[in-house]
Amino acid sequence: MPTPRIPLLALLCLAFASLAAADLRLPAVFSDHMVLQREKPVAVWGWADADEEVSVEFAGQKKAAKADASGKWFLRLDPLTASAESRKLTATGKDGRKAEVSDVLVGDVWLGSGQSNMAMTVNRAKDFEQEKTAATFPLIRHFKEESAGAATAQTQSKGKWLACTPDNVSGFSATLYFFGREIQREIGVPIGLINTSVGGTPIEAWIAPEVQESKPALKAALEAQSAATPKIDPEKAKADYAAELKKFKAAKAKAVAEGTKAPRPPRNAAEVSERKASYGQLFNGKVAPLVPFTVKGMLWYQGEANSPESRAQHYAQQLAALVTDWRARWGEELPFAWVQLPNFTRPGEGWPLTREAMLKTLSLPKTGMAVTIDIGEAKDIHPKNKQEVGRRLSLWALGTVYGRKVAATSGPLPAGHEIKGAEVIVTLAHAEGLKTRDGGPVKGFQLAGADKQWKPATARIEGAKLIVTSAEVAAPIALRYAWLDFPETNLVNSADLPASPFRTDDWAPLPAPAPAAKGKGKAK
Repeated sequence: MPTPRIPLLALLCLAFASLAAADLRLPAVFSDHMVLQREKPVAVWGWADADEEVSVEFAGQKKAAKADASGKWFLRLDPLTASAESRKLTATGKDGRKAEVSDVLVGDVWLGSGQSNMAMTVNRAKDFEQEKTAATFPLIRHFKEESAGAATAQTQSKGKWLACTPDNVSGFSATLYFFGREIQREIGVPIGLINTSVGGTPIEAWIAPEVQESKPALKAALEAQSAATPKIDPEKAKADYAAELKKFKAAKAKAVAEGTKAPRPPRNAAEVSERKASYGQLFNGKVAPLVPFTVKGMLWYQGEANSPESRAQHYAQQLAALVTDWRARWGEELPFAWVQLPNFTRPGEGWPLTREAMLKTLSLPKTGMAVTIDIGEAKDIHPKNKQEVGRRLSLWALGTVYGRKVAATSGPLPAGHEIKGAEVIVTLAHAEGLKTRDGGPVKGFQLAGADKQWKPATARIEGAKLIVTSAEVAAPIALRYAWLDFPETNLVNSADLPASPFRTDDWAPLPAPAPAAKGKGKAK
């Protein structure tokens, strides 16, 4: 007997219905173990069939939206109260099909971005075994954005939320984790940490390409970036990488067999060059898909890749553009803080110039900066003390964003100066209890006269002011503090937070000294 046609049609209908059901979906950042932002309207979006009605239910609320012609739908939940209760968020479309997210908490969400020091994980920070043992914080959740860069703005991303446990914490951004831990301990609400960062990347990669193309100052920065990026032969780079990778695998196998430390894997020069030469692609691939996920604020840890002098001069305009554009896309003047570059051996003035750019960008409202001039490492661009970096960022957040009483929200910052004869009188902000950490004379000041020759200077503390003089400069016209890659400093406030490097001049960097000729003795 032939197979009846009606059951077959029914099976086909069920199959098509099953395929259609897959079209009702949420972004990756809306997934199990997530944290929703409290006390603000909460953006929720996703995709369904064109013109489909979709409803979202969470915490007793039910909101509805209609998908547009492309299938995108968007709505906002009413402001939520912080809650550690594990709840479910459900999106429902036609015919009862659903997309569900489990174990959802409500608290504060912070987004962190930048290059390798933001990407650096807890297992690479100091005291990892101790930190791992203590890392049972079920109310701290971490989302790592894993999508790649893209030539155009993307809507889809990759990643998952993880609750903080000893097994999970090793892969968390160390800076974000230590920041979030301080906030969670003090405020007591669930904390969500969104980590979208990539090592070795310049700020140009994180600013929307159309923003950079529309502003002359940023166009100039792109030209400088292109000029500073070494040109490579892709085929040769590919062959070199294959050879180095072969050597690495052999060396790693030997190290494992002998129980010694394995070498670092080689870098693919072609991939590095592509990553550094492409502007806006990380914004397109790793930031655009997160817009407009509701957050409390944002943190930035980057600048190393922009520290060559030819590029550092543009960093102030670039950082300001990034902050302003991201805020505009989120539709809110979000609190935004960054980490100033630490002490590190990098000859030339590019490192101080990048620090200065970060200092200048504090002119934007609701911004902050963690000064780290005292916790870097001379030979390691990835200092391991991320605990203190996170703590200093948390002091800014606790004091300014949350309105809590803290010892200080920043290290001392320049707030003006005047010249009286042989003295330069410097006024500092955040200078309560201004002192030297070691009780000795203030270190790190220089003065220059009309000849622009920098001479060592001494400084006398008077309240929130410093009186700076130099026996070698009778008529000073400019002052610099900690204007070196790895300066010796000891000026702090009562909270033991260090003063930011700064200068009063705007002189161009001095040309680098010519290298000594090979085979020649030292100059006499």
